[in-house]
Amino acid sequence: MAFNEETVANVANLARLNLTDEQKQKFAGEVDGILNWVEQLQEVNVDGIEPLISVTEQTEAIRADVVTDGNIQADLMKNAPESAHGFYVVPKMVE
Repeated sequence: MAFNEETVANVANLARLNLTDEQKQKFAGEVDGILNWVEQLQEVNVDGIEPLISVTEQTEAIRADVVTDGNIQADLMKNAPESAHGFYVVPKMVE
C-alpha cells in the first residue's frame, strides 16, 4: 500500500493542518514505512497461537462472595443525632 503526498494532503486537510510540501513528502515516507512494517507483520504465521489478553501473566484473586459486616443497623443508628424507622433524620433541603 503506497501512502503518497496526495493522501497526506487529504488527511492534513481533514485534520485542518497546514503542511508544507517538504512536510507532506516527509510524512508520506514515514507513514509508508510504517505501513510496510505492518504488512510484514501480516506474514507471520500465528496458527495455533491463542490471542493474549495481557502481556503479563496475571491471575485474579478470587474470594468467596460473602457478607462480612452486615446487620449492624442498630449500632450505626446510635451515632445519629436523630433517627426514625431505621434512617437518619436530616433537615429538609428542598421545598
